[in-house]
Amino acid sequence: MIRALCAAVLVTACCMSAPASALASPPTSQPKPSSPPATTLGEGCTAIKEPPSESAPPTSMNTLRQAYFCVLDNYYSGPAMDPKELLKNAFAAYTQDLMRRGADRADLWLPALTGNRDTDWAAFEKVLGAGDPAALRAAITGMVAGLQDNHARWIKPTPPPEGGPTGTGIVGLSGLRGPQFDPAGRPPVFITRVLPGSPAAKADVRPGDILVKVNGVPVFIGNTVNQSIVEAFATNPVKLTLKRPTTGRTRTVELKEGPITQQRPVVTSKTLAGGVEYVHLPGFYEGAADQVIAKLQGKPKAVVLDLRGNGGGSPREVTRLLGAFAHGKITSYFCPLKGDCVANRTDDSVPLLGLRLVVLTDRGCASACDDFSAAVKGNDLGTLIGTRTAGAVSGPAEAYLLDDGSILLLPKIRHLGPAREIIDTIGVPVDHYAPMTALDLATGRDPGVAKALALL
Repeated sequence: MIRALCAAVLVTACCMSAPASALASPPTSQPKPSSPPATTLGEGCTAIKEPPSESAPPTSMNTLRQAYFCVLDNYYSGPAMDPKELLKNAFAAYTQDLMRRGADRADLWLPALTGNRDTDWAAFEKVLGAGDPAALRAAITGMVAGLQDNHARWIKPTPPPEGGPTGTGIVGLSGLRGPQFDPAGRPPVFITRVLPGSPAAKADVRPGDILVKVNGVPVFIGNTVNQSIVEAFATNPVKLTLKRPTTGRTRTVELKEGPITQQRPVVTSKTLAGGVEYVHLPGFYEGAADQVIAKLQGKPKAVVLDLRGNGGGSPREVTRLLGAFAHGKITSYFCPLKGDCVANRTDDSVPLLGLRLVVLTDRGCASACDDFSAAVKGNDLGTLIGTRTAGAVSGPAEAYLLDDGSILLLPKIRHLGPAREIIDTIGVPVDHYAPMTALDLATGRDPGVAKALALL
Protein backbone atom coordinates (compact mmCIF):
# COMPACT_ATOMS: atom_id res chain seq x y z
CA MET A 1 0.00 0.00 0.00
CA ILE A 2 1.03 3.60 -0.29
CA ARG A 3 3.05 5.11 2.53
CA ALA A 4 2.09 8.77 2.67
CA LEU A 5 3.15 11.88 4.50
CA CYS A 6 0.59 14.59 5.14
CA ALA A 7 1.19 17.21 2.50
CA ALA A 8 1.05 19.99 5.07
CA VAL A 9 3.81 18.68 7.36
CA LEU A 10 5.90 21.75 6.65
CA VAL A 11 3.22 24.41 6.93
CA THR A 12 1.00 25.51 9.77
CA ALA A 13 -2.08 23.63 8.57
CA CYS A 14 -2.17 19.88 8.47
CA CYS A 15 -4.58 17.87 6.39
CA MET A 16 -6.33 14.72 7.50
CA SER A 17 -5.44 11.61 5.59
CA ALA A 18 -6.37 7.97 5.40
CA PRO A 19 -4.15 5.39 7.14
CA ALA A 20 -0.57 5.84 5.99
CA SER A 21 -0.24 2.08 5.69
CA ALA A 22 -2.89 1.65 3.09
CA LEU A 23 -5.26 4.21 1.77
CA ALA A 24 -3.76 7.67 1.58
CA SER A 25 -3.28 9.52 -1.67
CA PRO A 26 0.21 9.37 -3.18
CA PRO A 27 2.59 11.70 -1.35
CA THR A 28 3.50 15.06 -2.80
CA SER A 29 7.17 15.31 -3.65
CA GLN A 30 9.13 17.71 -1.48
CA PRO A 31 12.32 19.65 -2.23
CA LYS A 32 15.47 18.52 -0.46
CA PRO A 33 17.05 21.12 1.83
CA SER A 34 20.44 22.45 0.85
CA SER A 35 21.59 21.84 4.44
CA PRO A 36 20.05 20.08 7.44
CA PRO A 37 17.63 22.35 9.29
CA ALA A 38 18.78 23.44 12.73
CA THR A 39 17.29 21.95 15.85
CA THR A 40 17.71 22.37 19.57
CA LEU A 41 18.94 19.23 21.27
CA GLY A 42 18.09 18.29 24.81
CA GLU A 43 14.93 19.87 26.13
CA GLY A 44 12.50 21.14 23.52
CA CYS A 45 12.42 21.15 19.75
CA THR A 46 12.55 23.57 16.85
CA ALA A 47 9.77 24.54 14.48
CA ILE A 48 10.81 23.76 10.91
CA LYS A 49 9.93 25.20 7.53
CA GLU A 50 11.77 22.73 5.30
CA PRO A 51 12.10 18.94 5.06
CA PRO A 52 14.49 17.23 7.49
CA SER A 53 17.80 15.76 6.44
CA GLU A 54 17.59 12.21 5.14
CA SER A 55 20.63 11.26 7.25
CA ALA A 56 19.85 11.33 10.96
CA PRO A 57 20.86 9.30 14.02
CA PRO A 58 18.55 6.58 15.34
CA THR A 59 15.79 7.26 17.84
CA SER A 60 17.25 7.62 21.32
CA MET A 61 16.32 8.67 24.84
CA ASN A 62 17.20 12.20 23.79
CA THR A 63 14.56 11.97 21.03
CA LEU A 64 11.92 10.95 23.55
CA ARG A 65 13.10 13.75 25.88
CA GLN A 66 12.70 16.26 23.06
CA ALA A 67 9.21 14.99 22.26
CA TYR A 68 8.15 15.17 25.92
CA PHE A 69 9.29 18.75 26.44
CA CYS A 70 8.11 19.74 22.97
CA VAL A 71 4.54 18.75 23.85
CA LEU A 72 4.69 20.56 27.19
CA ASP A 73 6.11 23.71 25.61
CA ASN A 74 4.26 23.90 22.28
CA TYR A 75 1.02 21.90 22.34
CA TYR A 76 -2.20 23.89 22.75
CA SER A 77 -2.78 22.78 26.34
CA GLY A 78 0.82 21.71 27.05
CA PRO A 79 1.55 24.38 29.67
CA ALA A 80 -1.53 23.28 31.64
CA MET A 81 -0.98 19.54 31.20
CA ASP A 82 -0.09 17.06 33.91
CA PRO A 83 3.29 15.70 32.78
CA LYS A 84 2.55 12.45 34.65
CA GLU A 85 -0.04 11.58 31.97
CA LEU A 86 2.47 12.04 29.15
CA LEU A 87 5.03 9.82 30.83
CA LYS A 88 2.44 7.21 31.79
CA ASN A 89 1.28 6.91 28.16
CA ALA A 90 4.87 6.77 26.92
CA PHE A 91 5.82 4.09 29.47
CA ALA A 92 2.77 1.97 28.70
CA ALA A 93 3.50 2.04 24.96
CA TYR A 94 7.20 1.32 25.59
CA THR A 95 6.54 -1.80 27.68
CA GLN A 96 3.78 -3.03 25.37
CA ASP A 97 6.19 -2.90 22.44
CA LEU A 98 8.73 -4.92 24.40
CA MET A 99 6.09 -7.49 25.33
CA ARG A 100 5.00 -7.91 21.71
CA ARG A 101 8.61 -8.76 20.84
CA GLY A 102 9.17 -11.02 23.85
CA ALA A 103 11.73 -8.59 25.27
CA ASP A 104 10.08 -7.32 28.47
CA ARG A 105 12.37 -6.44 31.38
CA ALA A 106 11.82 -7.32 35.03
CA ASP A 107 13.25 -3.98 36.19
CA LEU A 108 10.79 -1.82 34.23
CA TRP A 109 8.54 -0.16 36.79
CA LEU A 110 7.07 3.29 36.29
CA PRO A 111 8.62 5.36 39.08
CA ALA A 112 6.56 7.49 41.44
CA LEU A 113 5.81 10.77 39.67
CA THR A 114 5.22 14.13 41.32
CA GLY A 115 3.86 16.34 38.54
CA ASN A 116 7.11 18.30 38.25
CA ARG A 117 8.13 17.98 34.62
CA ASP A 118 11.88 18.02 35.23
CA THR A 119 12.13 15.70 38.22
CA ASP A 120 9.60 13.31 36.68
CA TRP A 121 11.61 13.11 33.48
CA ALA A 122 14.81 12.44 35.43
CA ALA A 123 13.14 9.56 37.29
CA PHE A 124 11.63 8.20 34.07
CA GLU A 125 14.95 8.36 32.21
CA LYS A 126 16.81 6.62 35.04
CA VAL A 127 14.49 3.60 34.81
CA LEU A 128 14.71 3.26 31.01
CA GLY A 129 18.46 3.80 30.78
CA ALA A 130 19.71 3.92 27.19
CA GLY A 131 16.36 2.68 25.91
CA ASP A 132 15.40 0.32 23.12
CA PRO A 133 15.10 2.24 19.80
CA ALA A 134 11.99 0.42 18.58
CA ALA A 135 10.29 0.73 21.97
CA LEU A 136 11.26 4.40 22.14
CA ARG A 137 9.50 4.98 18.83
CA ALA A 138 6.45 3.23 20.24
CA ALA A 139 6.69 5.44 23.36
CA ILE A 140 6.61 8.63 21.31
CA THR A 141 3.68 7.31 19.29
CA GLY A 142 1.81 6.38 22.48
CA MET A 143 2.53 9.69 24.14
CA VAL A 144 1.17 11.66 21.19
CA ALA A 145 -1.82 9.33 20.78
CA GLY A 146 -2.66 9.97 24.42
CA LEU A 147 -3.37 13.60 23.55
CA GLN A 148 -6.46 12.35 21.66
CA ASP A 149 -6.05 15.15 19.16
CA ASN A 150 -6.77 14.47 15.48
CA HIS A 151 -4.13 16.98 14.35
CA ALA A 152 -1.36 15.83 16.70
CA ARG A 153 0.84 13.10 15.32
CA TRP A 154 4.41 11.85 15.11
CA ILE A 155 5.86 11.05 11.70
CA LYS A 156 9.10 9.39 10.74
CA PRO A 157 9.60 10.41 7.09
CA THR A 158 11.02 7.77 4.80
CA PRO A 159 12.73 8.43 1.46
CA PRO A 160 10.66 7.65 -1.63
CA PRO A 161 11.24 4.16 -3.00
CA GLU A 162 13.63 3.73 -5.89
CA GLY A 163 11.77 3.53 -9.16
CA GLY A 164 8.82 5.59 -7.97
CA PRO A 165 5.86 5.00 -5.67
CA THR A 166 4.35 1.57 -5.18
CA GLY A 167 1.07 0.30 -3.78
CA THR A 168 -2.01 -1.73 -4.64
CA GLY A 169 -3.76 1.33 -6.11
CA ILE A 170 -6.70 1.29 -3.68
CA VAL A 171 -6.64 4.87 -2.43
CA GLY A 172 -10.16 5.31 -1.06
CA LEU A 173 -12.56 3.47 1.21
CA SER A 174 -15.92 4.56 2.53
CA GLY A 175 -16.24 4.94 6.28
CA LEU A 176 -12.77 6.33 6.89
CA ARG A 177 -12.47 9.24 9.31
CA GLY A 178 -8.86 10.27 9.57
CA PRO A 179 -6.54 7.38 10.44
CA GLN A 180 -9.36 5.09 11.61
CA PHE A 181 -12.79 3.97 10.56
CA ASP A 182 -15.69 6.15 11.55
CA PRO A 183 -17.11 4.99 14.91
CA ALA A 184 -20.52 6.07 13.60
CA GLY A 185 -20.06 4.15 10.37
CA ARG A 186 -22.57 1.56 9.24
CA PRO A 187 -22.07 -1.40 6.92
CA PRO A 188 -21.01 -1.84 4.25
CA VAL A 189 -17.50 -0.50 3.71
CA PHE A 190 -16.77 -0.18 0.01
CA ILE A 191 -13.95 0.93 -2.25
CA THR A 192 -14.33 4.49 -3.49
CA ARG A 193 -11.24 5.04 -5.64
CA VAL A 194 -8.81 2.86 -7.59
CA LEU A 195 -5.81 4.25 -9.49
CA PRO A 196 -5.81 3.43 -13.22
CA GLY A 197 -3.20 0.88 -14.27
CA SER A 198 -2.51 -0.18 -10.67
CA PRO A 199 -2.43 -3.78 -9.41
CA ALA A 200 -5.98 -3.34 -8.07
CA ALA A 201 -7.25 -2.03 -11.39
CA LYS A 202 -5.59 -4.91 -13.25
CA ALA A 203 -7.35 -7.33 -10.87
CA ASP A 204 -10.71 -5.72 -11.83
CA VAL A 205 -11.21 -4.12 -8.41
CA ARG A 206 -13.69 -1.29 -8.94
CA PRO A 207 -15.20 1.62 -7.03
CA GLY A 208 -18.34 0.34 -5.32
CA ASP A 209 -16.93 -3.11 -4.59
CA ILE A 210 -17.94 -4.00 -1.02
CA LEU A 211 -15.17 -5.07 1.34
CA VAL A 212 -16.23 -8.25 3.16
CA LYS A 213 -12.93 -9.47 4.61
CA VAL A 214 -9.26 -8.45 4.68
CA ASN A 215 -6.87 -11.41 5.02
CA GLY A 216 -9.82 -13.42 6.25
CA VAL A 217 -10.67 -10.86 8.95
CA PRO A 218 -14.32 -9.71 8.81
CA VAL A 219 -14.76 -5.99 8.20
CA PHE A 220 -17.74 -5.82 10.55
CA ILE A 221 -18.46 -7.59 13.82
CA GLY A 222 -22.22 -7.24 14.00
CA ASN A 223 -22.81 -3.61 13.06
CA THR A 224 -19.45 -2.40 14.43
CA VAL A 225 -16.53 -1.91 12.07
CA ASN A 226 -13.46 -3.96 12.92
CA GLN A 227 -10.68 -1.37 13.36
CA SER A 228 -8.03 -4.10 13.05
CA ILE A 229 -8.48 -4.28 9.30
CA VAL A 230 -6.52 -1.01 9.04
CA GLU A 231 -3.44 -2.98 10.08
CA ALA A 232 -4.46 -5.93 7.92
CA PHE A 233 -4.42 -3.63 4.89
CA ALA A 234 -0.73 -2.90 5.54
CA THR A 235 0.36 -6.43 4.64
CA ASN A 236 1.92 -7.23 1.29
CA PRO A 237 0.38 -9.12 -0.36
CA VAL A 238 -3.10 -8.48 0.98
CA LYS A 239 -6.06 -10.77 0.37
CA LEU A 240 -9.42 -9.04 -0.11
CA THR A 241 -12.84 -10.66 -0.17
CA LEU A 242 -15.07 -8.40 -2.26
CA LYS A 243 -18.75 -8.35 -3.19
CA ARG A 244 -19.87 -6.61 -6.37
CA PRO A 245 -23.12 -4.74 -5.68
CA THR A 246 -24.38 -4.92 -9.26
CA THR A 247 -24.26 -8.72 -9.44
CA GLY A 248 -24.06 -9.92 -5.82
CA ARG A 249 -20.99 -11.99 -6.77
CA THR A 250 -18.36 -12.50 -4.03
CA ARG A 251 -14.74 -13.23 -4.88
CA THR A 252 -11.32 -13.16 -3.24
CA VAL A 253 -8.34 -11.42 -4.83
CA GLU A 254 -4.73 -11.27 -3.67
CA LEU A 255 -3.05 -7.96 -4.38
CA LYS A 256 0.71 -7.40 -4.40
CA GLU A 257 2.15 -3.92 -4.34
CA GLY A 258 3.41 -2.69 -7.66
CA PRO A 259 4.28 0.53 -9.46
CA ILE A 260 1.58 3.18 -9.44
CA THR A 261 1.28 6.51 -11.18
CA GLN A 262 1.66 9.38 -8.77
CA GLN A 263 -1.24 11.80 -9.16
CA ARG A 264 -1.30 15.35 -7.89
CA PRO A 265 -4.64 16.73 -6.70
CA VAL A 266 -6.45 18.78 -9.32
CA VAL A 267 -9.72 20.70 -9.50
CA THR A 268 -12.10 19.28 -12.10
CA SER A 269 -15.43 20.56 -13.37
CA LYS A 270 -18.32 19.83 -15.72
CA THR A 271 -21.53 21.56 -16.73
CA LEU A 272 -24.79 20.08 -15.45
CA ALA A 273 -28.34 20.65 -16.61
CA GLY A 274 -29.85 24.11 -16.26
CA GLY A 275 -26.64 26.08 -16.36
CA VAL A 276 -25.23 24.61 -13.15
CA GLU A 277 -21.48 24.05 -12.87
CA TYR A 278 -20.19 21.06 -10.92
CA VAL A 279 -16.71 21.51 -9.40
CA HIS A 280 -14.82 18.81 -7.51
CA LEU A 281 -12.21 20.10 -5.04
CA PRO A 282 -10.10 17.22 -3.62
CA GLY A 283 -8.19 19.33 -1.07
CA PHE A 284 -7.42 22.85 0.08
CA TYR A 285 -3.86 22.73 -1.23
CA GLU A 286 -1.95 25.84 -2.25
CA GLY A 287 -3.68 27.56 -5.18
CA ALA A 288 -6.85 25.46 -4.89
CA ALA A 289 -9.15 28.42 -4.28
CA ASP A 290 -8.00 30.24 -7.40
CA GLN A 291 -8.39 27.06 -9.45
CA VAL A 292 -12.02 26.76 -8.34
CA ILE A 293 -12.68 30.43 -9.02
CA ALA A 294 -11.18 30.10 -12.51
CA LYS A 295 -13.61 27.28 -13.27
CA LEU A 296 -16.53 29.60 -12.45
CA GLN A 297 -15.60 32.63 -14.54
CA GLY A 298 -18.13 31.73 -17.23
CA LYS A 299 -20.93 33.03 -14.97
CA PRO A 300 -22.97 29.86 -14.47
CA LYS A 301 -26.30 30.08 -12.69
CA ALA A 302 -25.09 28.12 -9.68
CA VAL A 303 -22.24 25.90 -8.52
CA VAL A 304 -22.29 22.47 -6.93
CA LEU A 305 -19.00 22.31 -5.03
CA ASP A 306 -18.11 18.68 -4.28
CA LEU A 307 -15.98 18.41 -1.12
CA ARG A 308 -16.59 14.72 -0.48
CA GLY A 309 -13.34 13.06 0.50
CA ASN A 310 -11.59 16.43 0.85
CA GLY A 311 -9.00 15.82 3.58
CA GLY A 312 -8.31 19.50 4.27
CA GLY A 313 -5.24 21.67 3.83
CA SER A 314 -4.60 25.37 4.29
CA PRO A 315 -6.96 27.69 6.24
CA ARG A 316 -5.80 30.48 3.92
CA GLU A 317 -7.31 28.68 0.93
CA VAL A 318 -10.57 28.36 2.88
CA THR A 319 -10.91 32.09 3.54
CA ARG A 320 -9.91 32.91 -0.05
CA LEU A 321 -12.52 30.62 -1.58
CA LEU A 322 -15.21 31.85 0.81
CA GLY A 323 -14.35 35.38 -0.30
CA ALA A 324 -15.72 34.51 -3.74
CA PHE A 325 -19.18 33.97 -2.20
CA ALA A 326 -19.37 36.60 0.58
CA HIS A 327 -17.49 39.56 2.01
CA GLY A 328 -17.20 40.83 5.54
CA LYS A 329 -17.96 37.48 7.19
CA ILE A 330 -16.23 35.75 10.09
CA THR A 331 -15.42 32.24 8.96
CA SER A 332 -13.95 30.78 12.17
CA TYR A 333 -11.93 31.57 15.28
CA PHE A 334 -8.46 30.45 16.35
CA CYS A 335 -8.23 30.39 20.13
CA PRO A 336 -5.15 30.05 22.35
CA LEU A 337 -5.24 28.33 25.71
CA LYS A 338 -5.27 31.74 27.39
CA GLY A 339 -6.12 35.09 25.88
CA ASP A 340 -8.45 36.32 23.18
CA CYS A 341 -9.54 34.33 20.15
CA VAL A 342 -8.56 35.64 16.71
CA ALA A 343 -11.32 35.88 14.11
CA ASN A 344 -10.65 34.54 10.60
CA ARG A 345 -12.51 36.45 7.89
CA THR A 346 -13.38 36.09 4.24
CA ASP A 347 -10.71 37.32 1.84
CA ASP A 348 -12.50 40.39 0.55
CA SER A 349 -9.85 41.02 -2.10
CA VAL A 350 -11.50 38.23 -4.10
CA PRO A 351 -14.26 39.50 -6.44
CA LEU A 352 -17.70 38.14 -5.63
CA LEU A 353 -19.01 35.56 -8.09
CA GLY A 354 -22.67 36.14 -7.26
CA LEU A 355 -23.56 32.45 -7.60
CA ARG A 356 -25.88 30.19 -5.67
CA LEU A 357 -23.78 27.66 -3.80
CA VAL A 358 -24.48 24.03 -2.98
CA VAL A 359 -21.78 22.06 -1.12
CA LEU A 360 -21.56 18.25 -1.13
CA THR A 361 -19.99 16.80 2.02
CA ASP A 362 -19.34 13.44 3.64
CA ARG A 363 -17.41 11.96 6.57
CA GLY A 364 -14.25 12.26 4.51
CA CYS A 365 -14.60 16.06 4.54
CA ALA A 366 -12.13 16.88 7.32
CA SER A 367 -9.99 19.64 8.82
CA ALA A 368 -10.04 22.65 6.46
CA CYS A 369 -13.04 21.04 4.77
CA ASP A 370 -14.85 21.03 8.14
CA ASP A 371 -13.83 24.69 8.44
CA PHE A 372 -15.22 25.64 5.01
CA SER A 373 -18.47 23.73 5.55
CA ALA A 374 -19.04 25.32 8.97
CA ALA A 375 -18.50 28.78 7.51
CA VAL A 376 -20.98 28.13 4.67
CA LYS A 377 -23.64 26.85 7.06
CA GLY A 378 -22.99 29.34 9.84
CA ASN A 379 -23.12 32.34 7.49
CA ASP A 380 -26.00 31.07 5.32
CA LEU A 381 -23.83 31.14 2.21
CA GLY A 382 -25.30 28.00 0.68
CA THR A 383 -26.86 24.58 1.15
CA LEU A 384 -25.05 21.48 2.43
CA ILE A 385 -26.00 18.07 0.97
CA GLY A 386 -24.65 14.61 1.75
CA THR A 387 -23.66 13.54 5.25
CA ARG A 388 -22.20 15.22 8.33
CA THR A 389 -18.54 16.19 7.96
CA ALA A 390 -15.72 14.41 9.80
CA GLY A 391 -15.36 16.76 12.76
CA ALA A 392 -11.58 16.45 12.59
CA VAL A 393 -10.58 20.08 13.05
CA SER A 394 -8.92 20.53 16.43
CA GLY A 395 -6.64 23.25 15.10
CA PRO A 396 -3.90 23.84 12.50
CA ALA A 397 -0.70 22.03 13.42
CA GLU A 398 2.88 23.25 13.38
CA ALA A 399 5.78 20.93 12.63
CA TYR A 400 8.69 20.40 15.04
CA LEU A 401 11.89 18.56 14.24
CA LEU A 402 13.41 15.96 16.58
CA ASP A 403 17.02 14.83 16.52
CA ASP A 404 16.32 11.53 14.71
CA GLY A 405 14.82 13.37 11.73
CA SER A 406 11.26 12.67 12.82
CA ILE A 407 8.55 15.31 13.00
CA LEU A 408 6.01 16.18 15.67
CA LEU A 409 2.83 17.86 14.49
CA LEU A 410 1.20 19.83 17.31
CA PRO A 411 -1.67 22.34 17.24
CA LYS A 412 -0.91 25.54 19.15
CA ILE A 413 -4.47 26.86 18.94
CA ARG A 414 -8.04 25.56 18.89
CA HIS A 415 -10.50 25.97 16.03
CA LEU A 416 -14.04 27.21 16.65
CA GLY A 417 -16.79 27.82 14.10
CA PRO A 418 -18.11 31.23 13.01
CA ALA A 419 -20.41 31.42 16.04
CA ARG A 420 -17.61 30.18 18.34
CA GLU A 421 -19.15 26.71 18.29
CA ILE A 422 -17.07 23.53 18.56
CA ILE A 423 -16.84 21.64 15.26
CA ASP A 424 -14.07 19.26 16.31
CA THR A 425 -15.25 15.68 17.00
CA ILE A 426 -18.81 16.72 16.05
CA GLY A 427 -18.72 17.80 12.42
CA VAL A 428 -21.10 19.99 10.44
CA PRO A 429 -24.61 18.64 9.84
CA VAL A 430 -26.03 18.81 6.33
CA ASP A 431 -29.29 20.45 5.29
CA HIS A 432 -30.26 17.46 3.13
CA TYR A 433 -29.13 13.88 3.81
CA ALA A 434 -27.97 12.13 0.63
CA PRO A 435 -25.27 9.49 1.25
CA MET A 436 -23.45 7.73 -1.55
CA THR A 437 -24.02 3.96 -1.53
CA ALA A 438 -21.92 1.17 -3.01
CA LEU A 439 -24.54 0.54 -5.69
CA ASP A 440 -24.65 4.26 -6.52
CA LEU A 441 -20.91 4.32 -7.02
CA ALA A 442 -20.87 1.11 -9.04
CA THR A 443 -23.61 2.28 -11.40
CA GLY A 444 -22.53 5.92 -11.74
CA ARG A 445 -25.47 7.41 -9.84
CA ASP A 446 -24.88 10.40 -7.57
CA PRO A 447 -27.65 11.12 -5.05
CA GLY A 448 -25.93 14.29 -3.90
CA VAL A 449 -25.84 15.84 -7.35
CA ALA A 450 -29.39 14.71 -8.01
CA LYS A 451 -30.61 16.41 -4.83
CA ALA A 452 -28.65 19.56 -5.66
CA LEU A 453 -30.23 19.83 -9.12
CA ALA A 454 -33.69 19.26 -7.63
CA LEU A 455 -33.14 22.16 -5.22
CA LEU A 456 -31.63 24.47 -7.82
